[in-house]
Amino acid sequence: MTATMARRGPNDEGTWIDGPMALGHRRLAIIDIQGGRQPMMLQEGGRPALVLVYTGETYNYRDLRQRLAALGHRFDTSSDTEVVLHAHREWGHRDPRTAVSELNGMFAYALWDTAKRELVLIRDRLGIKPLYYYPTQHGMLFGSEPKAILANRLAERVMDAEGLRRTLCSIADPDTTAFRGMREVPPGHIVRVTRDGIRQVSYWQLTDSGHTDDVPTTVRRVRELLEDTIQRQLISDVPLCTLLSGGLDSSAMTALAARFSDERIRSFAVDFVGYTDNFTPNPICLTPDGPYVQEVAKLAGTAHTDITLSADELMDSGIRTSTLHAHDLPFTMGDIDSSLYLLFRAIRQHSTVALSGESADELFGGYPWFHDPAHVQADTFPWSESIDITRKSLDPDLVQKLDFPGYLDGQYRSALAKVPELTGPAAADPYERRMRQVCYLFLTSYLPRLLNRKDRLSMALGLEVRVPYCDHRLVEYVFGTPWAHKTFDGREKSLLRAATADLLPQSVVQRVKSGYPVIQDPTYYRMLRTRFTALLNDRNASVAPLLSIEGSRDLLNTTENIRWVQHILTLQDFLTDYNVSLRL
Repeated sequence: MTATMARRGPNDEGTWIDGPMALGHRRLAIIDIQGGRQPMMLQEGGRPALVLVYTGETYNYRDLRQRLAALGHRFDTSSDTEVVLHAHREWGHRDPRTAVSELNGMFAYALWDTAKRELVLIRDRLGIKPLYYYPTQHGMLFGSEPKAILANRLAERVMDAEGLRRTLCSIADPDTTAFRGMREVPPGHIVRVTRDGIRQVSYWQLTDSGHTDDVPTTVRRVRELLEDTIQRQLISDVPLCTLLSGGLDSSAMTALAARFSDERIRSFAVDFVGYTDNFTPNPICLTPDGPYVQEVAKLAGTAHTDITLSADELMDSGIRTSTLHAHDLPFTMGDIDSSLYLLFRAIRQHSTVALSGESADELFGGYPWFHDPAHVQADTFPWSESIDITRKSLDPDLVQKLDFPGYLDGQYRSALAKVPELTGPAAADPYERRMRQVCYLFLTSYLPRLLNRKDRLSMALGLEVRVPYCDHRLVEYVFGTPWAHKTFDGREKSLLRAATADLLPQSVVQRVKSGYPVIQDPTYYRMLRTRFTALLNDRNASVAPLLSIEGSRDLLNTTENIRWVQHILTLQDFLTDYNVSLRL
């Protein structure tokens, strides 16, 4: 099980076994290269009291270390892992929620209390770091990725109807995975395992803050939080860089990182052969990134590198297999995943840590869906219209059995029930109430899929990606801000633009939201169609029983359906490579 995590942790490994508990760890060394080995123990009376396996970063560990030292704690290393151990001994003895609430960061960890004979699994507030578990007859298997659990013979490789629904719908749902019986620790939750069984508790959730700041005050506070967050997340004992797309989010982040870094910041961007010269605008990408990237890199003074990719690289079977095995699950964005993997592979030759702009769109209202009345007022998830394509390409009997409309509606109603009620004057405004719901849905049912993708594809190469816009203090503050503040200038992401405009070229300040670039090379589409046609002609294909062949052939008529074509191809590879049994 531990060996499956070698790519996530290429620098060191360790195991610790005592009675019913076995802990394994693979380490990606970021802080205290020599002293941060795991599993890590806190000794009392010459015996282990707490034992920890931990992944991620606690950005405020230096402050916590000082507080704990003042309370009498003594440290043997300078790692954040040891601080987490002592935080649990000091504040979490009765309830682990008290300890984890002190941590600012991205993390997933397992902590064994030898006296209580209790295991706790803890995941960060936004779900930046993954953590899976699999209840068994006499206990539990757990790991950062499904592959660790599947390495144990007690775990079945079965996909049932619920797993297939989860796979085919763009909704984050930690209660199920593609594999029957496997679950995620939900963001902001703790799973406690004792002799009496398994219990799941929440330690953090989004709430209404009763925001009373005016727009100028809100803008200043956003800037303060961004500056503090970026400075915290620059802490590293290994080379660090930023991912720069030339959009508002990554540009503001890079400019701040360059301002606060003690060394010249490196930045990286993805590009495709001939992309800028032959660019064709579409509703998702109105402008190519290249010119904006160069302007930001010049103004911020970064050491910038463009990673230029070709259609052959994106369609390389080895790369597609690597991205699938990084995910462990049949969730794919096709060429976006392949290009992101190749970008990370190139970055890893220079840096071990990268800062990324993930979640700014969900937090500040950047997606077009936020600003389209039809999507906002739809009585479902604003992004879920693509399910119609899914239904047409699947076997009609299967579509009826899976009941996608019922499944989506159930997920939607469940998510709505958790939205915190508005307080103050905004509570009387129906539009403000609806936009609060939409913001909540994006942060809790859409963002986790993107964070999952970013973590998997980067950690598969031993690259740690940090996401400053996911700092929980920033998320809490901006989530509680009225929608009228978030669009005070009549545009998307008004607060972020106003808070960082002084750092950026005017071209970037005024640039309209543009999505992650997708390849526009006709060669790539031809290669995809050839492979998909061969799949549809293979009646022995693992995915064949799920498909309507005629409906699937219709997908080839337009490039708009290419992403779903790639999804089916990935599902085929997943069922085959992972030897998954379909029990629908």
